[in-house]
Amino acid sequence: MPMHSSLTVIGIRACAILTVLAVCTPSTGSAQTLLIPGTGTLVDEVGDHFEDENWSYTFELPKGSGSLNHVDSFPAGFSVNGRWSESTYRGQPCAVKRVPTPVGGLKNSKGALELQTLKTGVQGQPSYQMQQDDLLCNINTKLGGFIPVSWNPNFVVRVFLPPWEKWEDRTGPSFGVRADLFGSKIDNTIRFRRFSAPESEQYWPGLFICHQRKQETADGKPLAYFIIRAGNQGEDLQGPIIKETGWWTIGMSFTPDGKVHYFASQGLDHLTKNDYIGSYFPHGFRAERFQTFFFNVVNMDNGRTWSTPWVVDDCMFYMTKR
Repeated sequence: MPMHSSLTVIGIRACAILTVLAVCTPSTGSAQTLLIPGTGTLVDEVGDHFEDENWSYTFELPKGSGSLNHVDSFPAGFSVNGRWSESTYRGQPCAVKRVPTPVGGLKNSKGALELQTLKTGVQGQPSYQMQQDDLLCNINTKLGGFIPVSWNPNFVVRVFLPPWEKWEDRTGPSFGVRADLFGSKIDNTIRFRRFSAPESEQYWPGLFICHQRKQETADGKPLAYFIIRAGNQGEDLQGPIIKETGWWTIGMSFTPDGKVHYFASQGLDHLTKNDYIGSYFPHGFRAERFQTFFFNVVNMDNGRTWSTPWVVDDCMFYMTKR
């Protein structure tokens, strides 16, 4: 599916590798449509706290690389608790493991999940380009199908940004928190097409954390920043600047009007309206059904350079109806 963007892309089925950025203007949200992630009923059957000391992940190799060579490798990797799985379209990160919760984590949290990757492209065939791996939260499979946006699905995840010296020595996208949606293209001419209806298509909006090396900043200090993928026209929008590493809380929500809402906050407090970044119809799609959320881990696919080690915790899914 084309993503209608002039940017270089790699995707689930497309993920921006950013060369041009638009300015984020969050004026497309409204008091009537804004849904703060964490609203509604927590769905215990999905998501993860990673507190089980026996938590483990089973790798099924070779991992998937269908996005590059159109070969989906089955069976897919999976967590023993059935809550996470590999994307056969791109493959899981090379390291998926429970670790002690990093310093400053949630109270009483003893475990979290570390994601890091090395060989992101076709196995044994380095592309020497940025590539990415995916880990999927098994929401639609665990709940038996898609979630209509009329149920106000939303999710919250905690993400630990490691100290700067542990980041891959590369400027560009490093980690993504994304959603898997189905929606219809907004067509302003639809009133003239009396006997047809827009087709539902799959798309993958999300928030990316991008790194800028200290050699390329004005003050000689490294930084990171959020990128919203994407605006109404498919453009990538720059979000908040990240000057300090440590824990961040990230959330996305989906409302009956078909909008996608993005939130991020430094620290571990519950998200509020003050953490709101913006609301959009990404790529011009109006969301209809939510399937799941997932993580992207990005690196330079040279067979030698590991990605930044990312840690996530308390990955929670909510909705207001069921």
